[in-house]
Amino acid sequence: MASRRHNRYGEGREALLAATVSVVAERGLHGLTFRAVSEVAQVNNTLISHHFGTKEALLHEAVAWATTRAIRLSELSAAEEIDESFAAALVELIAREPHLQLFQYEFVLESRRRPELREEAVALYEGYIDALERSLVRKGHTNTKALARAVFAALDGLVLQQLTVTDADSVREAVICIGALLDANLHADRQPA
Repeated sequence: MASRRHNRYGEGREALLAATVSVVAERGLHGLTFRAVSEVAQVNNTLISHHFGTKEALLHEAVAWATTRAIRLSELSAAEEIDESFAAALVELIAREPHLQLFQYEFVLESRRRPELREEAVALYEGYIDALERSLVRKGHTNTKALARAVFAALDGLVLQQLTVTDADSVREAVICIGALLDANLHADRQPA
């Protein structure tokens, strides 16, 4: 009887998508192969072909999966405040699942080199901005599309900094400052002209 290998990524399609994210985060998009994913997921590479057909299909599914997972885990669309609690959760997410963030940066950078990926990279970022905008609307902000884009750019930059050059405490403090700026903006918007 053959023994079953333990797969730290779970079972099925989601395990293959998580393994894809891990491969791209570690090796870049040029390192994405069925063989590499099968090694990380500890499955036969024919299983990946069975589920996704092509490497491009696997990549596109992984982008959608990673974006949905990151938005859900960061609670960006449900956030009522960008406050200390949100900052702590974001810093924890980056520390706990750095591959999730690194994968997305790799994909966005590759879209610069491969124009056929650009539309999907734009959709990735717009997904985050839309989730943030919904939160800002609920809070009562105005000019929410531009504000959401600006706030997301700041948060995105801080995520990249935590992944590369800055400690988590500095990022947490900066995220709290973004929340304070948003509160000040909301207060200013509500003042009579």
